[in-house]
Amino acid sequence: MSDSPEGRPSARCLLLKGFTRAGFQFFTDYESRKARDLASNPYAALVFFWEPLHRSVRVQGSVEKVSVEESTEYFRSRPRESQISACASKQSSVIESRDVLTKKTDELRKLYADKEVPKPENWGGFLVKPEVVEFWQGQSTRAHDRIQFRRPKNGEVVDEKMTHTGDDGWVYERLSP
Repeated sequence: MSDSPEGRPSARCLLLKGFTRAGFQFFTDYESRKARDLASNPYAALVFFWEPLHRSVRVQGSVEKVSVEESTEYFRSRPRESQISACASKQSSVIESRDVLTKKTDELRKLYADKEVPKPENWGGFLVKPEVVEFWQGQSTRAHDRIQFRRPKNGEVVDEKMTHTGDDGWVYERLSP
């Protein structure tokens, strides 16, 4: 996903909630480890792997928070129990036991029994804005197919024999396995 402030790789599974031409969107607690890592190093890599198909997609790009309005809209669309869990948990923090979380969840269920569950201030979305997208197709011979789409660097002169012009400022090229 990203590097920690110490420069160590940091990865975790997350739930991709949407993608558009702008990027890939996910939501989390802004005080979680992943959010703290992204605050100090706003770049991430995502990998989607489909083992039965021998395919994967790797995305690298910069990361920014989505608007409070987008975060609130998504929070409201979540199941009520997921909303309560987001309020009850201080994601990535150490807790004494599962009972502590259960007790807090029960308290919040009672508190919001007849009310809308408010989106926590420290909860919202991130957008990974792709700069590189690689498509991988595995082969039994290990001579895998790898096609990379990327945004050229400022001032880069593209070798038109090796690198091809795509749409919307992107270029694409074949990589060795």
